[in-house]
Amino acid sequence: MFVQLGELIKGLGAEVTNVENWGKRRLAYDIRKQREGTYGVLTVNAEPAMIKEFERQLRLNEKVLRFLSTRVPIRKRARPAKPPQEVLEEVV
Repeated sequence: MFVQLGELIKGLGAEVTNVENWGKRRLAYDIRKQREGTYGVLTVNAEPAMIKEFERQLRLNEKVLRFLSTRVPIRKRARPAKPPQEVLEEVV
């Protein structure tokens, strides 16, 4: 299922960086008379319009009970630590 979803979003022009299948788990409450569901994570680099279309297609897919899309902020590069500046004093 996750391979198909990955191919679906690739077809929209996005880059799939990671696909994780968390396996079948019991749901906290019944959704559409289902007690269990298969959880997974797709990590994708895409434009907002591509994500919006992907979410629309997920809503239409009857096999998908729930989904959650989140935006992961890009980490800034850590600056190298500045070496301590030496203080020179002139003694007269």
